[in-house]
Amino acid sequence: MVCDVRDGKDVSALVSFACAKLKYIDLWINNAGSNAYSYKPLAETSDEDLMEVVTTNTLGLMICCREAINMMQRQPRGGHIFNMDGAGSDGRPTPRFAAYGATKRSVVHLTKSLQAELQMHEVKSVMVHILSPGMVTTDLLMSGANTKQAKFFINILAEPPEVVAEYLVPCIRSVPMNGSMKPTYIRFLTGLKAYSQIFSRFAFGARRNRYLIED
Repeated sequence: MVCDVRDGKDVSALVSFACAKLKYIDLWINNAGSNAYSYKPLAETSDEDLMEVVTTNTLGLMICCREAINMMQRQPRGGHIFNMDGAGSDGRPTPRFAAYGATKRSVVHLTKSLQAELQMHEVKSVMVHILSPGMVTTDLLMSGANTKQAKFFINILAEPPEVVAEYLVPCIRSVPMNGSMKPTYIRFLTGLKAYSQIFSRFAFGARRNRYLIED
């Protein structure tokens, strides 16, 4: 079903559609995100691009979380919500896509706030988690591969969607299966993995020109 996550009515309709088709929604993944396919300094970014990034990544996430929480509270079995992070989530700078990084930083704060709210109101059947896919070779990522540094890190750290999904999906499915209602932060690209791949590149030339020809 087509859904504009920035529109509360659209998201509400999606919830109704999903419930009608599936009966129960055990897992809800908030994966919609945008950088307006634009990599440039904030000073050169248009109003339209800024609005697309902020309304999709921040407002859209808030609306989807609200609707998913309300829906899951109506279910006797509750459910789990997963918010997808991205570059900037850890507080590191994201030059050329500062607005995107700022919105992804807010994902962590929003998720923690929702976890605290649910605990405060003694809602034990719904939990909000974070997913971290790392660098994925989507059109969004590859559209910014026009600098030497970008090509370098994409070749070393990026993985195709199917590789990331092969790891993340079993991790996501295991959460309701193990019966735990504790918040989780599931990471595909851990710090150790990233440093190991960077070391292999410098030591052995691994992953050079993997996706993109480097200068």
